[in-house]
Amino acid sequence: MSMAGNLRRVTGLDKVGGLRRVARLGRRRRPVDLSHPARSPLGSSVVNCVTYRDGVRLPETGDLVEAVARVRKNRDGFVWLGLHEPTNQEFAGIAELFDLHPLAVEDAIEAHQRPKLEHYGETLFAVFKTVCYVEHEQLTATSEVVNTGEIMAFVGHDFVITVRHGRHGSLGPMREELESDPQQLAKGPAAVLHAIADHVVDDYLSVTDSIQADIDQVEMDVFAQNGARTDPGRIYQLKRELLELKRAVAPLGRPMEDLATRPIRVVDPEIQAYFRDVLDHLIRAKEQIAAFDEMLNSILQAHLAQVTVAQNEDMRKITAWAAVIAVPTMVCGVYGMNFEHMPELHWRFGYPLVIGVISTACLALYRGFRRNGWL
Repeated sequence: MSMAGNLRRVTGLDKVGGLRRVARLGRRRRPVDLSHPARSPLGSSVVNCVTYRDGVRLPETGDLVEAVARVRKNRDGFVWLGLHEPTNQEFAGIAELFDLHPLAVEDAIEAHQRPKLEHYGETLFAVFKTVCYVEHEQLTATSEVVNTGEIMAFVGHDFVITVRHGRHGSLGPMREELESDPQQLAKGPAAVLHAIADHVVDDYLSVTDSIQADIDQVEMDVFAQNGARTDPGRIYQLKRELLELKRAVAPLGRPMEDLATRPIRVVDPEIQAYFRDVLDHLIRAKEQIAAFDEMLNSILQAHLAQVTVAQNEDMRKITAWAAVIAVPTMVCGVYGMNFEHMPELHWRFGYPLVIGVISTACLALYRGFRRNGWL
């Protein structure tokens, strides 16, 4: 029976005392939850479980308990267990087998954690925020641009446990790429932790590049001919999505500095050089996000200035037309007072003369305003 098949039984324990005995019992396979595309074909939270030795993936033989015992006895290789949104019941046996701290287990199950790095004895617990860009045909005031998830990693001398939350950020392609480089994978669990960090930070850079295109489009719309009519909600929406991305990226700086510079038991000094490279990419992503935020502030201020200018233009036009209309209004108001003795009231050419004066005055005002750019 395969290791992954027995692992399902481990993750289904209500009581962890009889872990080894129950892990070997034969049970019927649970139905596959096809409604959840992120679930494994095992029909549980277990995505994959593999043993590596000298950077090479070993065939699945025996159960998880035996594989861990063999690795610890020979002090050679490590076990990599991947989970997706496990429940308390599914994680109980794993926590007992690998002696994981209850606080770290609680964080891994509940999710919604800030990126962090914590030490629990010989075990390292790392939290990464994953991000993905949400494709959209046109940016609106309600468009979702950034979607976030989480990856938790328990790293020991002979095991790596990854717990993923969210429907994106799959580690499958990363695992295949890492397996294609046995020399790197032979460096142990720390190499897997580096690969996860590198994978997450590369996604940050990919998302920032995509957001750059959205910002460029908004900038073009704002500075177009009718830019004052651009919906400012699009700018605010980009700022909100950028803030969500910033919450995922910014807190990871301190943990990455610790992994790159501080001596850590489960991290080989040779791996720390690779973490320094990831830290450089993370700093680049943080700088891009800060630059985007400033750019959006400038675009928003420019848009507000355009709106103010457009309003001034409208007010000048209204004022100019009001001045033109004031001339006939004044003349008609004077001759509408119904006094008995008023000049030109009984003159044959009085009406044409008044119409001519009104037309000439209005035309003169119109040409003057037109020359000054008010109309």
